[in-house]
Amino acid sequence: MTEDRTAAARMPVLYLSHGAPPLADDPLWTGQLAAWAARLPRPKAVLMISAHWESAPVTLSATGTVPLVYDFWGFPEHYYQVRYPAPGAPALADRLRRLLDSPETPVHDDPHRGLDHGAYVPLVEMYPDADVPVLQMSMPSLDPEELMRLGRRLAPLRDAGVLMIGSGFFTHNLSGLMWGAGPDEAPGWSREFDDWGRQALAGGDIDALLDFRHRAPAGRLAHPRTEHFAPLFVTLGAGEADLGTQRTVIDGFWGGLAKRSVQLG
Repeated sequence: MTEDRTAAARMPVLYLSHGAPPLADDPLWTGQLAAWAARLPRPKAVLMISAHWESAPVTLSATGTVPLVYDFWGFPEHYYQVRYPAPGAPALADRLRRLLDSPETPVHDDPHRGLDHGAYVPLVEMYPDADVPVLQMSMPSLDPEELMRLGRRLAPLRDAGVLMIGSGFFTHNLSGLMWGAGPDEAPGWSREFDDWGRQALAGGDIDALLDFRHRAPAGRLAHPRTEHFAPLFVTLGAGEADLGTQRTVIDGFWGGLAKRSVQLG
């Protein structure tokens, strides 16, 4: 009997570490992402919240033909030739506007803005046929509590078959990037932060996570700027009802940075 993976129940919500474009050449990571997607219910649409799009108020990407944004510099040419012709998600955009749009929290549209590498790099591995509608939404702030509140407001999308993905990197200090490092090689600050975050997530210690810059060991080294940790809080807000189910799906290190990726629900 063929397994029915059509989204019929509440979708899980994810936070994944997407890495730089060369991470797509890592067979371990690409295999992990493909296997993860294969275990998930089939989504009706994907909503991406990437570390690489900060814009206030909340802004929605193109909903017709969705272009790609090659938002990186100095890499070999083939990274700029990647294509991911996923269909747009106008119905999801309409639903988002109904959920969020108000005089206090308006929703804007950027019909020319496509998917940045924080969105399309993992999606190429997860849904390589590019047959799932995709919408990207900006982060209107880096404030963890504001992003948690935003995630809570997005939670009803889970019951509509929408897979929400916060895409960042669990530690992200490019000055400490170790090109060519093995999967178990990492500096002490990256290991310490990763282990602290693992324990905080496992214990459901949201207060500690919200205050990670002060409570985590090496918090300011692991995230000199916090945009790559910030999508986690949208994930935690949208998955708040399922905090008890939180589990790490991918761990380890790439270039010395922690690639911990988690699922709720």
